Amino acid sequence: MFTDDLKAAADATQACLEAHLSGWGDLPVVEGMRYALRGGKGLRGYMVMEGARLHGLTQAVEAAAAIEALHAYSLVHDDLPCMDDDDLRRGQPTVHVKWDEATGVLVGDALQALAFELAAGHSSPDPAIRAQLAASLAVAGGAQGMVLGQAQDIAAETAGRPLTLEEITALQRNKTGALIEWAGVAGAILAGADTGALASYSRYLGPAFQIADDILDVEGDAAAMGKAAQKDADAGKATFVSLLGLDQAKARAAELVDSACAALDPYGEDAASLKEAARFVIDRSS
Repeated sequence: MFTDDLKAAADATQACLEAHLSGWGDLPVVEGMRYALRGGKGLRGYMVMEGARLHGLTQAVEAAAAIEALHAYSLVHDDLPCMDDDDLRRGQPTVHVKWDEATGVLVGDALQALAFELAAGHSSPDPAIRAQLAASLAVAGGAQGMVLGQAQDIAAETAGRPLTLEEITALQRNKTGALIEWAGVAGAILAGADTGALASYSRYLGPAFQIADDILDVEGDAAAMGKAAQKDADAGKATFVSLLGLDQAKARAAELVDSACAALDPYGEDAASLKEAARFVIDRSS
């Protein structure tokens, strides 16, 4: 069920993004946007659409497209030489490698703007809900969320000591978790429903996702992942694996997934696909 749901959501989200950009021409910044939006799993967009479906909504693709655009922006900027300096993303040259660094900066800027255009202008017929979505997305993506996590990550590189488990947990809740948490609750926001159960689900899912990433950096195959492996270890970065050890990290991820699934109990069998998504997060190969 989940794999079909994920593909359907990813296809719908990609079609929405391509349609939105269809009249924007072929300047490098626009071509770079299209390029950066291709090839992802679409998990965050799926979470938006599935959360909306749980509350009886069949139309949530613009909000799903908004989070995918914001996520793509974060990856484009994270790959830049001044950040993680990566040459590969999703098995393809990163945007700044395919074009140049300035284009990479502008592509990220434009994708971020596109995310708020979709959330604030197209996500719901209710202006109050559009405003709530856009405002909450700004918090999740900015200096109280993802960007804060990126800043904490950069600061850790010059701290002169490895981060503690408490510090790495706080960092990754911002850097990785904030956008996952927004994706988890956006469907309920669209429906004007209580966000409590989905908020709990996504708060457990965020760290599980990051632990899985840390495990993949150690055990994963670079070709399957579409990006370099062993980067964190080579850079001497503190990760959940370096702090907990491989076996304990896997056990912790499994515990988090169990808690995420339990948080969905109020939805009964309707939440089966989201529970499968949680298990996918720690079983994936990329």
